[in-house]
Amino acid sequence: MESRYLARVSPSIAGNCDKPKKGSILPIETTGRWLGFIGVAIFALTLPLTRLAVREFDPLFLSIGRTVAAAAVALPLLLATRQPRPDRQDVKQLLFVVAGVIFGFPVLSAVAMRSAPAAHGSVVLGALPLATALMSTIFAHERPSRAFWLWSLAGSSAVITFALWDGGTELHGADSLLVLAVLAASMGYAAGGQLAKKLGGWQVICWALLLALPITLPITLYLTRQISGHESLIGWTCFAYLGLMSQLVGFFAWNKGLAIGGIAKVGQVQLLQPFMSLLAAALILGEAIGPRTIIFAFIVAACVWFGRKAQVLTRKV
Repeated sequence: MESRYLARVSPSIAGNCDKPKKGSILPIETTGRWLGFIGVAIFALTLPLTRLAVREFDPLFLSIGRTVAAAAVALPLLLATRQPRPDRQDVKQLLFVVAGVIFGFPVLSAVAMRSAPAAHGSVVLGALPLATALMSTIFAHERPSRAFWLWSLAGSSAVITFALWDGGTELHGADSLLVLAVLAASMGYAAGGQLAKKLGGWQVICWALLLALPITLPITLYLTRQISGHESLIGWTCFAYLGLMSQLVGFFAWNKGLAIGGIAKVGQVQLLQPFMSLLAAALILGEAIGPRTIIFAFIVAACVWFGRKAQVLTRKV
């Protein structure tokens, strides 16, 4: 009887699936993980730079305005390369990307972080890879093995434990918004990674930004009334990074990595983001990194390392 599943990422099952293609240096999965790592490294600067920017800008303006800045680059890029327009089915998939990574996660997390402790924001990053793996079963029909779920759960638990160690375990009203933010981002990641197999990694986020522009542009123009004109160069530099890098270039690598390396597998690389953000905060904001941070970072890295060989199958549709 023909199997209902196709092996996608396990070398022991898929044979040559992890071998480099002719002319390439790294195996395709390894390339996907490295692209995912580059995307996460870019995303890791988002939190410390946002901390700087919110001293001068409204959080909602940062969340929505940065998407307009990104769209201002995305439009000429699509036109210059003469990209074909997405078809109707692609647009439906792009709507999930828009809802997840352009509106859902940025807005929900920004509103939640007004009242929730910073540690609870880190919990979001700890739960996000696990949620992305769950969404991959819906959007990409991936079927991670039991070993994968165990390593993913171990890594997520380590990040969450680390985040709550100093932040406390008391529940806050904004925690429900953070849960919704996790679901929104994981949905956007899974939908974007799957669609990138057809449209390409950078094309997906560019089309999503343009699709959202009729909503994001009026909101941004309205929020600009709060701009005093006395904002510093540092504040505008942070805003530029959030728009051009966090909202655009980071997704070039991230979507492509998810597409070629597997959504569930590459999504686990994001477990490292809280620690990369802490490193960035230490360099940018002068925040101290204690030995506990280093210990937990090694634990999480070990979970990502050992989990990379766990099987993830794809169901035939």
